[in-house]
Amino acid sequence: MQRQETRFFRISCQLIAALFAGALPASLARAAPAPVVRPAPVPAAAPAAIPAPPPLAANAALLQAIAAQIRSQAGGKLKPVYAARNFAPLWAASGNIGPEAGVLIAFLNTAELDGLGPSSYKVRDLQRAIDEASTGNPRKIARAEVQLSRALSRYAVDLRRPPKRDTSGMVYADPALRPQQPREEAALRGGSLATSFPAYISNMAWMNPHYLRMRTLMWQARAQGKPDDFIARIRLNLERARFLPGPWTHHVLVDAATGRLWYYQAGRQKGTMRVVVGKPASPTPMLAGMLTYAIINPYWNVPTDLAQTNTAPKVLSGRTLKSMNMEVLSDWTETAHVLDPATIDWNAVAAGTQEVRVRQLPGPFNSMGKIKYLFTNEIGIYLHDTPERELLTKEDRHFSNGCIRLEDAAGLGQWLLGKPLRAIDTNQPEQVAQLPQPVPVYITYFTASEGADGGVALVDDVYGRDAPATTTTR
Repeated sequence: MQRQETRFFRISCQLIAALFAGALPASLARAAPAPVVRPAPVPAAAPAAIPAPPPLAANAALLQAIAAQIRSQAGGKLKPVYAARNFAPLWAASGNIGPEAGVLIAFLNTAELDGLGPSSYKVRDLQRAIDEASTGNPRKIARAEVQLSRALSRYAVDLRRPPKRDTSGMVYADPALRPQQPREEAALRGGSLATSFPAYISNMAWMNPHYLRMRTLMWQARAQGKPDDFIARIRLNLERARFLPGPWTHHVLVDAATGRLWYYQAGRQKGTMRVVVGKPASPTPMLAGMLTYAIINPYWNVPTDLAQTNTAPKVLSGRTLKSMNMEVLSDWTETAHVLDPATIDWNAVAAGTQEVRVRQLPGPFNSMGKIKYLFTNEIGIYLHDTPERELLTKEDRHFSNGCIRLEDAAGLGQWLLGKPLRAIDTNQPEQVAQLPQPVPVYITYFTASEGADGGVALVDDVYGRDAPATTTTR
């Protein structure tokens, strides 16, 4: 995944370069000026922290003069951001407006990709301020600096403003995770705290890596002249990515279309793995909730429909519950007691006229594996280990009854709990381990992807969620 993200960053830079070269489709390039500030050459990988060289004495004096001008020109919500850094410039950190300004202009000129109107950002006025700053006048440099920060702030707010009608399809099991009106200064503050401000801008780090990935695919698809219905499906994917948190938020992300999980912390992807998700008849929902605890050595409560269609026929054919490592309980309460299987009318269970609670005991063949991670939701979806390792090796991993089966449940647990799961080898059932803090989990559905030929591809829409795709302007 890291390699794929690097490629999308590189293509995003190519988008920027294409804009400046006048090679974008007319629908995207028509508002583009001829910028003087150009982005840096396309790197082979997303830039890491690049320390700025220490300024010379003359440059130090210029930076002080620029800071004094920023102090007088920066106002509103942006002023405290600059005040926290002694009004030192971000865009002109070297004494001149840097190439990251050209990257922002390219994003603004292609805001149509985001479903926004490029004309609302007054890019020509912004470019004029950058041109005037090239004279080296501290007042004009500060003016361009402040205008760039205002443009970034407005653009970031527009990108994350909750829509009147949510088209993402996400169900928020925890209301606290619903998209909120973004703060005006949030994107600039994030950039001021980033290790590398140029990388922050180029990676669109006020959003999330999947949004930049879908945005880049949208540009590629338009550049390749893909049909409207193809574009519409990518647009739907872009909307699904829009309100996902950025990597600075401690969270887990699951893609139910491709069977992949990522987890993020402190601005970085900390891990990724394959997962098995719901089969078409029992799809994994698009859902956001808070992981709060884990259960080690869990029981598996067999769904009543499986007890009817799978367990009861096996019992009627001569199999015993003991041979299947199962037991039948009196009810669904916490105080339920074990019943003698001989007292159950298994013909009635198989016919669907009687429901029973059957559970599988902990052990190497338990369908939950050694651990499961839970978050509150009304449909009983959770993440869990699995003994069926061979399913994880398949390209298409839609086999579960809706829950998410993990390739590396112990590794995820160590990250969630901050320590190894030492109790994982004991035999005591249903051991509860509280997470040190609730961790958001987002289950989404990305059907747009990179093609094998380097182009844009759409993976199988196994759940039929792309059918209502329409192009919209926010």
